[in-house]
Amino acid sequence: MAKLILTHEVSGLGEAGDIVEVKDGYARNFLMPRGLATPWTKGGQKQIDQIRKARKAREIASVEEARSARDSLQSKPVVVAVRAGAGGRLFGSVTTGEIADAVKAAGGPSVDKRKIEVGNPIKSLGEHRVQVRLHPEVQANVTVQVVEA
Repeated sequence: MAKLILTHEVSGLGEAGDIVEVKDGYARNFLMPRGLATPWTKGGQKQIDQIRKARKAREIASVEEARSARDSLQSKPVVVAVRAGAGGRLFGSVTTGEIADAVKAAGGPSVDKRKIEVGNPIKSLGEHRVQVRLHPEVQANVTVQVVEA
């Protein structure tokens, strides 16, 4: 088992700044090459404190703020304009970064693209559902309307 400090949020494992124990292969072959984690050391506590401080600055502070942001996001669909080919098929897929930009352009809160979870890749025009984690206790189900640019 390897003891690591997460530098980014990993779905199902933890958030940035968390200390986790994972199997050696998962750490060596997935987490560390992608820059999602670093080995745990005694001097790493300073790094953990910096990560947590940065995360707090980005995060929505209270549950009430997160709930109001959720209500505003769920009230209207977010429109993403992309290039499409014949039959409404996209050239590629809609990324979480594009969705985050569209949320901000629609007047919604600034959302980190890593907090957006897309079940199946969005590769066609129309309405799609995505989940946005605004706070550890609050999630928003957002309708993304993909239109041709």
